Amino acid sequence: LVPAGALLIAWAASRGRPMPKGGMAWLAIVVFGLVDGTIFQGCLSEGLERTSAGLGSVIIDSQPLTVAVLASIFFGEKLKPAGIFGLFLGVVGLLLLELPKEALVGLAAGDTQGALAMVTASVPSNGDGGLWDNGEWWMLCAAQSMAVGTVMVRWVCKYVDPVMATGWHMALGGLPLLAYSLSTEPEVYQNLGSLGPMEIGGLLYTSLLGSALAYGAFFYFASKGSLTKLSSLTFLTPMFAAFFGYLLLGETLDEVQLGGAAVTVVGIYLVNTRASEGTGAASSD
Repeated sequence: LVPAGALLIAWAASRGRPMPKGGMAWLAIVVFGLVDGTIFQGCLSEGLERTSAGLGSVIIDSQPLTVAVLASIFFGEKLKPAGIFGLFLGVVGLLLLELPKEALVGLAAGDTQGALAMVTASVPSNGDGGLWDNGEWWMLCAAQSMAVGTVMVRWVCKYVDPVMATGWHMALGGLPLLAYSLSTEPEVYQNLGSLGPMEIGGLLYTSLLGSALAYGAFFYFASKGSLTKLSSLTFLTPMFAAFFGYLLLGETLDEVQLGGAAVTVVGIYLVNTRASEGTGAASSD
């Protein structure tokens, strides 16, 4: 986050975008960075270590549901029944894409406990099983902090340019995580000199495209359009993962996963083209 945020700040400055000015601007950035930088990324990292990839993806990518509720409360964004049904279809599509077929059969039969046991069987258990050792809890916290951060961007951009706000919140929000990592993972930094071209390329891709470009574009559009419609596009994340897994790793999708992809696309279509009513998104200030 820190180098990606610094790069985004430098790019925004080179394009003549104004730096934050005044106490409210910096307060908004700090709170934004704490929620969407420190808390979201910290919970996500902890959750990924404690839950399966499939279940974790379903939880984190279901955050458009929270965004829809918050956007309705704070900004008057409304959805017709078709839009609500579209959000439901998005979650169903995530389940079909990400969960093992055996777990889906268990859910269909009403055996929720058995389905969860199948999903989490490959995840090592640490500690005494308390709440903060529960990967699903960490992923849920990550999803909710991401949703709150998405909704917060409207308030933040009353005081700060959206691209500058994105860069600064990444840089400042990443500092506590960097400090925590330095104190608890010293071996990571001792081995930086042994990284090969592939590892360095992966880090550059994550920082430049996966963080700076992705965050910058997402929050720029979040400051201008419908938050519910924009956040619904995150349902596409596992679809792109599956597509590139097919291209680069030779992975294949079974008929259930293909059905899940189709259901997800239909859900996003309903949310974005057939669902809006009420005041909708506010225009940017």
